[in-house]
Amino acid sequence: MSVSPATPKPEIAIDRFWRWRGFNICYQQRGDTGSAIVLVHGFGASIGHWRKNIPILARNHRVYALDLLGFGQSHKPTPGLVVDYTFETWGALVADFCREVVGEASFLVGNSIGCIVAMQTAVTHPDWVRGIVQLNCSLRLLHDKRRQTQSFLKRLGAPVLQNLLAVKPIGDFFFNQLATPKTVRNILLQAYQRQEAVTDELVELLVEPSKDPRASDVFVAFTRYSQGPLPEELLDRLPCSTLIVWGSEDPWEPIALARSLEQYDAVDAFVTLEGVGHCPQDEAPEEVNEIVQQWILDRASTLSTPNFPNLY
Repeated sequence: MSVSPATPKPEIAIDRFWRWRGFNICYQQRGDTGSAIVLVHGFGASIGHWRKNIPILARNHRVYALDLLGFGQSHKPTPGLVVDYTFETWGALVADFCREVVGEASFLVGNSIGCIVAMQTAVTHPDWVRGIVQLNCSLRLLHDKRRQTQSFLKRLGAPVLQNLLAVKPIGDFFFNQLATPKTVRNILLQAYQRQEAVTDELVELLVEPSKDPRASDVFVAFTRYSQGPLPEELLDRLPCSTLIVWGSEDPWEPIALARSLEQYDAVDAFVTLEGVGHCPQDEAPEEVNEIVQQWILDRASTLSTPNFPNLY
C-alpha cells in the first residue's frame, strides 16, 4: 500500500483529558479505522511534538498522543510525595492508557526517552503492546552504570550537578535560566540538523508548559534520575518486534553507539535518516510518517518481519 508523504494542512487539535490515579492526563485522538498507534514524546516535550505526524498517520490508523505525567498539559505532582518520575511509572501509565482509553493493544511510537517508556511498557505489560517504533532512542549516557565509560570530568561533574539541583532554590534558578524562548531555541538548534524546522511555533510549544510552577520540580527530578533501565536491558527482554530509526546527525545520542542495538533479536531493522538530528518526527516528518506507516501496516497484516526494499 502506498503512503502519501504530503504535508498535512494545519487544523485545530482538540485536547482531551483522562483521569489516571487521580491525575489529569492530556491526550489527543484522530482517525477511526485501522490499528491503534500511541505516540510517546521525549523529555521536555509534549503532544505538540507530533503535530506533523498525527494527521498523516490518522489516514490509515487510529492515532493517540499523550502528555506523560509531568509534561505538557498533564498534571505535574510533586516528585517523591505521591509519585516518582521513573520509567516504571510512565510504563504503567501508557499501559493503562491502552487499556482504558484505546481499548486494545497498540503500536507505540516513541522519541528519545519516549522509546524507553515504550519498551518499559511492553516489558512489564506485554499484552498491551503490539510493536514499537523507536526514533533516536535515549541511550541514557549519564546512567550510573555508564559512568565509568565517561571522561573524568563527566564522572565527577554529573553527580555534583545533580546534587546541587536537589537544592530547590538552585534547581529553580537553573530551570528558569533554561526555560526561556532564547535558550530553548539555542538547544533546539543544537539538537536539530535541519535548522529550518526550529520555528517560533515549536519554541512556544516547548516553553509554554514550563510556566507551570511545578515544572521545575519535574525537570530536576528527572535530571537527577540516573537509575532505571538501559535500552539494551529492555531490548534483551522485549516481547514484541521493534523498528529503530535514527537521525544520523544526532549530537546527543551518537549513531555510532546506537548501532550496537541492532544485535538484539527483537530489532527488525535499523533505519538511518541521513542529515537528520535528534527529533526525526519533527525534522523529517515526510520520511518518518512513511516509514512508520509501512512498518505498522506490515506488522498488523502479516505479523512477520517487514520488508523495506526502498529504505536501505
